[in-house]
Amino acid sequence: MRFMVIVKATRESEAGEMPKEHLLKDMMKFNEELVQAGVMLAGEGLHPSSRGVRVKFSGKNRTVIDGPFAETKELIAGYWMWQVKSREEAIEWVKRCPNPFHVDSEIEIRQIFESPELTDNPEILNKEAKLRAQSAKNAGR
Repeated sequence: MRFMVIVKATRESEAGEMPKEHLLKDMMKFNEELVQAGVMLAGEGLHPSSRGVRVKFSGKNRTVIDGPFAETKELIAGYWMWQVKSREEAIEWVKRCPNPFHVDSEIEIRQIFESPELTDNPEILNKEAKLRAQSAKNAGR
C-alpha cells in the first residue's frame, strides 16, 4: 500500500522560517530509517504558499491565483511517499517522526489509489502501467 504522508504548514513555515540545524539532523536520521526499512519512496519540503500559485477550473476557463493562501491549516509544508503494508504501519512510522517544527504541528496520512481500484478496463490499466514505466525512466535521467 502506498501512502502520501503530508506535513501540514504552520504560520512559521508559511513565513519562510527555515528549520533549525538540530531539527534537520533529526529529520535526516528519521529519513535514513525510512530508506533502510524500504518505506520511503520520495519526500520533499515545499516553499511557502507565497511562492506558489493555484489554477482554478470553471468549465473551460482557467484562472491563475497567486499565493499566499489564507488558510494555513489547509496548506502543505512537505510530504513523503511511503510504501508500507498497512495504514497502521504508516501511523506507527509517523508516531516515530520528530516534530517537523518547533511549534505544535500535524501530519496527515492519505492512502493512494492503485489503478485497479479505479478501473478494471485492461486498456486503461496497460496504458497507465506504460506511463509509470516511462515516468520512472525519465526520473532516472
